[in-house]
Amino acid sequence: MFRTALRNVLAHKARLLMTVLAVTLGVAFVSGTLVFTDTLKKSLSGQSAKSYEGIAVSVTSYGQGRNEQGEKEGEPGLGQQTLDKIKALPGVETVSGRVSGFAGVGDESGKLIGSGWSNQGANYTPVKDGKDLRYAFAQGAGPAKADEVALDKATADKGNYKVGDKVRVATNGPVKEYSLTGVFTTEDGAVQAGGSLVLFETKVAQELYLKPGYFQELSVGAKNGTSADKLLADIKPLLDKNAKAQTGAALAAEQAKQIEKGLSNLSTMLLVFAGISLFVGIFLIYNTFTMLVTQRTKELALLRAVGANRGQVMRSVLSEALVVGVLSAAVGLVSGIGLAIGIRSVIGSLGAKLPGGSLVIAPGTVTAALVIGVVVTTVAAVLPAWRTGKIAPVAAMGSAHLPATAKSLLVRNILGSIISLGGIGLVFLGVSTGGNPGRMTMGAGAFFMLIGMIVLLPLLSKPVIGTVRPLLAKLFGIPGKLASQNAVRNPRRTAVTAASLAIGLTLVTTLSVLGITVGKVVDRMSTEKLKADYRVSMSSDAGSLDKSVAETLSKAPGIKAVSPQTAGYFLVDGDFRAASGVNPATIGQLLNVEVLSGSLDSLGKGEVAVAEKTAKKQNFTVGTPIKLKYDDGQEASVKVGAIFKDMEGLLSPYVIDNKILAEHSEEMYIPEVYVNVDGGASKAAQQKVVDALGKNPAITVATQQDMRNEMGGMINTMLNIMYGLLGMALVISVLGVVNTLAMSVFERTQEIGMLRAIGLDRGRVKNMIRLEAVVISLFGAVLGVAIGVFLAWAVGTTIAKSMPNYELILPWDRIGIFLLLAAVVGVLAAMWPARSAARLNMLTAIKTE
Repeated sequence: MFRTALRNVLAHKARLLMTVLAVTLGVAFVSGTLVFTDTLKKSLSGQSAKSYEGIAVSVTSYGQGRNEQGEKEGEPGLGQQTLDKIKALPGVETVSGRVSGFAGVGDESGKLIGSGWSNQGANYTPVKDGKDLRYAFAQGAGPAKADEVALDKATADKGNYKVGDKVRVATNGPVKEYSLTGVFTTEDGAVQAGGSLVLFETKVAQELYLKPGYFQELSVGAKNGTSADKLLADIKPLLDKNAKAQTGAALAAEQAKQIEKGLSNLSTMLLVFAGISLFVGIFLIYNTFTMLVTQRTKELALLRAVGANRGQVMRSVLSEALVVGVLSAAVGLVSGIGLAIGIRSVIGSLGAKLPGGSLVIAPGTVTAALVIGVVVTTVAAVLPAWRTGKIAPVAAMGSAHLPATAKSLLVRNILGSIISLGGIGLVFLGVSTGGNPGRMTMGAGAFFMLIGMIVLLPLLSKPVIGTVRPLLAKLFGIPGKLASQNAVRNPRRTAVTAASLAIGLTLVTTLSVLGITVGKVVDRMSTEKLKADYRVSMSSDAGSLDKSVAETLSKAPGIKAVSPQTAGYFLVDGDFRAASGVNPATIGQLLNVEVLSGSLDSLGKGEVAVAEKTAKKQNFTVGTPIKLKYDDGQEASVKVGAIFKDMEGLLSPYVIDNKILAEHSEEMYIPEVYVNVDGGASKAAQQKVVDALGKNPAITVATQQDMRNEMGGMINTMLNIMYGLLGMALVISVLGVVNTLAMSVFERTQEIGMLRAIGLDRGRVKNMIRLEAVVISLFGAVLGVAIGVFLAWAVGTTIAKSMPNYELILPWDRIGIFLLLAAVVGVLAAMWPARSAARLNMLTAIKTE
């Protein structure tokens, strides 16, 4: 029986090709993900371990902490005194301190080199033989004076900088010019991520990023014969409670775990989409084996007639699936390795530098590929194989078809209705529950809804496709009428073919509706409330602006109003609360603050404005005194001067005068500065703001439209990634349509020959097959879009409370594109089957059984 199964596979290799492709794509997605993440994990862990070579102990400071009263305590970092104590220990050979933060370098045109978040600055600390062992200099040497810097090689190449050139470097304040003393190579993560690294003389770096005389980290080298554990035990008593010491090996292992954890999230996301692709592939495999079993009814009945029992016939079909699964898994594994290489190349072309190293093909990856390929194929073939056991030997003398009985369809419809209603009930339960628990319930409901829909598709196909039958007949004549009839001739087959498209478009539509709706809401929140002509911030949200930015702009000609948006905290009744510092004189000109009671002018009198939700929760009204404890520990009683409508994303629940926050804060965190100019926004006015800031490459001057584009770009990027990941499932859906039509043409060879004989020419035969494919594709697409919109509405209700002015937006343009693409998919999928049908010799076809 196994030899018979193998011969059947070889005999029907053309018909099984699409099945092999579907499983291959799914397995390739899984194995490619595993190979890529395993390789990246090993490379990054190796890079991490390399960066800690020669470091026996690493000491990290977490800065000043707070006691139970909210007062700061401890040192801002690791002081020179601590460094000297560690250096004096008997087993210590070297100690080097490090401080780091944002630093941006401009190219020849003044634009920032690299991504803002990965542009870093640090100190150069020679500790052995006059060198800092973390950096290998290709040209020149490290900085030794306050006006000198060194650059990593990639940044120097991008900016065409050579030793001796003047380099414009920006941190969070004015741009400064430094002399370039050296170009180095490094394993630093910021550089590997496509950013830049600027090395300053240590005192300069301390002033920029911490405080003179303090470091954020200390790297300790041990003398020969001194163990890292012994050194660690000696160092720990010298540290305060806000510092932590670890051996270099322990720190490298910890970072390796963090890398693994971070990559596991990426791997999980990719594997989810791979799972969707494989789930869609199950329908293709099921359809293929169902049609093969139907077409081979006589053959299987003959096997029964010559002595094969039901179990042997069933195992024969499952053996065919096993052979297809093993072949698909093997090809998928090889393809997955190629996919992993391709992903590395694409990421490299985008500017990120992945560490080198050979591909990691773990035994688990090979096992996963084989198991997934075999299990998915075999599971999908179980039901068709089970049906072979119902074939009686007498069927060898009868029809070649085993139509579904009315009883089986009735049972299917009842079961599908129960599952669908249960899923819909869970979705509505999730809507009423809300929050994360509601979304979990909703996810379970969505799953059962999709399963129920798949089960009910044969019932839905006749009425839904029947509604377009008159239109097809009117527009396309006989081919249109025949196509609509063929599409519902076998409801089960149509249902399974349409199901794969429906699943893919359900997910795509849900993501699209939610993404665009959230994007519009955030857009309204950020721009309708904004009166300012420009928002000044660090590039790529790389940190805080220096207070000199607002001071410089307020003195610049043509600037009408300036308000730095300061982020701070204070204690209210013993609890930390976020506060926004603003300029009371200009905030009303720059933000559209809806005051419900009181006046914003009260901010200038030292009073505080409170957001509506917070005021209701705390029972605050205008005039209510609030006991505050500021960042420096000082206490004050401040009146509520105004209550305003919540402005999430723009203002914290508490708003106070910038000057008051500055008096009680050691360092001001200023994420943005809002600006109005004389005459309103224009390109010329924007350039004035840029010029006033010294054409700083690290600072972005954004218009309201820039802010809209930024948000829209983020949403579109996210959606495009999702579309790309779901593309595999849609490709498998297309293969399913091709496979169904191709095997359907083979099944209807005699019928097509008869149609040709009575006058249906080749062109009309092609149109009939094409229209059948379009009808099936659109049937699945319409159902998928409808369910996707429903699920997007349901999920939207759970986030509406946290997003003011939430309103579901249906992107009709994208929905139209999805339906159009489904029709195009039908036309493309029908090309080969339609051509095959049109080329059939009518006399030969008529004689075919």
